[in-house]
Amino acid sequence: MRHGQTSFSLLLTISFAGLLIPTSLAQTRPIPPPSSAPLELDLLTKPTDYIITANTINPVRLTVPSLWWAQQNSEKKLLDNWIAYPAFEKEPARVDLIVNQQIWSLLDYVERYDFVNRLGSTARNFRYNVRVFNYQKESLATYTCNFTTSPALCSIQIGTQNKIGLGR
Repeated sequence: MRHGQTSFSLLLTISFAGLLIPTSLAQTRPIPPPSSAPLELDLLTKPTDYIITANTINPVRLTVPSLWWAQQNSEKKLLDNWIAYPAFEKEPARVDLIVNQQIWSLLDYVERYDFVNRLGSTARNFRYNVRVFNYQKESLATYTCNFTTSPALCSIQIGTQNKIGLGR
C-alpha cells in the first residue's frame, strides 16, 4: 500500500467513526426536567385514594413507594413527611419529600446530596422521581430519572441556599 492510500484509508476510518458516535449519542433520550406541578401540602391531612403519605398505611400489602424505613432509621429528624403521586398521563410518578428546614439548613452540600441520592435511589427502585421541599413550598432539590433507558439515567439538582434558607 502506498503512503497516500494508507492516509486516505485512515482518514476514511476516522470519518466513519466520527459519524457513528454522534448518531448513538443522539439516540440516547435526555433526562426529563423535574415536574413543575405545585406542592400540595393539603394532601398531608386530606389524602385522596391514590395519594400516599408517611401517614398512609395499607393493612393488606406493602405501600409503594416505601420510604418508612428510611424515615425511621436515618432521616427521622430531617424527613418530616412525603406525598407520593402515581404516574398520570404524561407525568411520571413522583414523590415530594418535605424536610425540616432547620435541619436541612445545617447540612452542607455533600450531606444534602447524600440525602437526596439515598432517598432518590430508593424511590427510583419503584420508578418514582423525587422533589425535596420545605413547608414554605420552596424547592430544595430534585432527583429525576429517564426510566425509558436501562439502567435508568438520573440527575440530581440541589438548590443553592445559605444557612437561613434564602437563595443566593
